[in-house]
Amino acid sequence: MSIATSPVMPTTTPKLPSSLERAIACARTASQNKATDILVLDLTKITVIFDYFVISTGTSRRQIHAIAEDTDATMRSLGDHRDSIEGYEASKWILQDYGDVLVHVFDPETRDYYKLEELWADAPRIDWQNA
Repeated sequence: MSIATSPVMPTTTPKLPSSLERAIACARTASQNKATDILVLDLTKITVIFDYFVISTGTSRRQIHAIAEDTDATMRSLGDHRDSIEGYEASKWILQDYGDVLVHVFDPETRDYYKLEELWADAPRIDWQNA
């Protein structure tokens, strides 16, 4: 007596949009949440660790959380998942790591203190609003 078996179908992982497309989606999400000073920095020619920084500023704990939470929802809708998050409880600087896209949501004082856009001044800025 033989047992009929069905062939195992290979599973495929859906292809993610490019890191640039996902970074732009994060910037747009920040904008929809009324973030200010939104930047997308292209780090592809500067480091192999990640491709883009998305930097924005929120003016209150509630707004900073909304930006971070909606960014996570946007990335999930694109098929991506967050590898890690730092700073959520303190709400001064939330860092969301999506592998090739890093999203930084600052309060004004912390952003002014760390000045990431000056630290990474060699990185070209992406015109995300017209992309």
